[in-house]
Amino acid sequence: MAEKEQIPQFSEYSPAFKAYEIRQLGRSDVHLLKDLLKVFSEAFDDFSTYQSAVPADTYLESMLGKSHVIALIALYRDNVVGGLTAYQLDKFEQDRREIYIYDLGVLEAHRLKGIARSLIQELKRIAKDRAAYVIFVQADSGDTAPIRLYESLGKREDVHNFDIPVDS
Repeated sequence: MAEKEQIPQFSEYSPAFKAYEIRQLGRSDVHLLKDLLKVFSEAFDDFSTYQSAVPADTYLESMLGKSHVIALIALYRDNVVGGLTAYQLDKFEQDRREIYIYDLGVLEAHRLKGIARSLIQELKRIAKDRAAYVIFVQADSGDTAPIRLYESLGKREDVHNFDIPVDS
């Protein structure tokens, strides 16, 4: 029986942290975006959304080229093990921006190692460079680990979200 690979436990201050690389995707990183979609499919147990109708490379390349789209990945030994997608929202009421984290996921074997926090820290750096004043994210009420992470990074706001169908 093959031995299961030991994945290092780390904090951002430990030498093992260097085993992971946080990277922003650009227009030419379609293959890595496709790997991130596979990670999201597994991390969220949602094949239907993330793998059943993956767009064409030209569409994904176009998305990665949009200035308001931010995609970050966490690499471990050149494999995508986590990442996030976020969108910059330019505001009308003031000359400022907000960043919305749409998806953030890490493969189970790599969780609780600081990867999600590192992804958010990199997004904070990007947000500051873009003169954004806040990053916001939604979490489902039962997702205790993400909620604890987000509470450790910012202020909780209880809001209601509604999905409004386009065809009704």
